[in-house]
Amino acid sequence: MERFNREMEEESRRKFGSRRVVFGDGRINAEIMLIGEAPGGEEEKQGRPFVGKAGKNLDEFLEIVGLDREDIYISNVVKLRPFKLSPKTNKPVNRPPDREELDFFVPYLHREIELVKPKLIVTLGNFALKYVLMDKSAVIGVCHGKLIEKDGKRIFPLYHPASVIYDRAKGTVYLEDLHKLKEIL
Repeated sequence: MERFNREMEEESRRKFGSRRVVFGDGRINAEIMLIGEAPGGEEEKQGRPFVGKAGKNLDEFLEIVGLDREDIYISNVVKLRPFKLSPKTNKPVNRPPDREELDFFVPYLHREIELVKPKLIVTLGNFALKYVLMDKSAVIGVCHGKLIEKDGKRIFPLYHPASVIYDRAKGTVYLEDLHKLKEIL
């Protein structure tokens, strides 16, 4: 995995400059791999996925399903923080990954999945679902909470933990999906 990360970082620097790469984190050969969209500001600072506000929700998610962070592998589709400068504050704010970032990082994501060899992939949000399945028509609102088997992979889509922060109405559905995941595990 170290060689894979080094190669990805070198290629990323050539393409995107000195922006900080946030590598996947956790146990190699973990049975469960969680995949989100992209790192945010706190993840960029700490160099680890899911350590900001969404990370707190992820910790609650892990507790509900009975998992320890040390036993899983966590990554993102895009390994750099996609941002734009706020017109009001001129500070970086998150934005969705653009085509260039996706074209660059999606092949790395699929190689990372091959290296980890999880028995179950849990996608967190729409971006992760689309790019793990390689199906741009996939929609989290339709697929969440349902086990999908594709190309020898078992995939369980969940709403992104951050979506519960911004849309409290998803909280009940999110908890129901977590309990379904716990049953699968």
